[in-house]
Amino acid sequence: MNSSDITSYLNDLDGPLRDVGERTRSVIDSALPDGSGALWHGHPTWSLGDKPGQTPICLLKAYKSYVTFGLWRGQEVADPSGRLVAGARHMASVKLSRSADVDPALFSEWLRLAVALETK
Repeated sequence: MNSSDITSYLNDLDGPLRDVGERTRSVIDSALPDGSGALWHGHPTWSLGDKPGQTPICLLKAYKSYVTFGLWRGQEVADPSGRLVAGARHMASVKLSRSADVDPALFSEWLRLAVALETK
């Protein structure tokens, strides 16, 4: 994992968004212990395997007032919370503006389901 690149990316964010990014990263790193995190296309991405983008699972992408936590196959992930918003192709994401928006149990479950889609 090239964690220094991800750390630099998160350190460059403004305070509240940095907190969101760091809290979400912690959930991702816990849920994907065998995942590989690196900057890919300019933002942190976690994949299965040792190469960025090899089998992408999730990403963080910062905007001016929020951080997007996205899942590559998020539209296929069961989401009874209704928080995941469908995006392009199979992707789905959630916008996070403050640390309280991060739900570790929910996000961990999404990640578990996303990994299961790739490993079945």
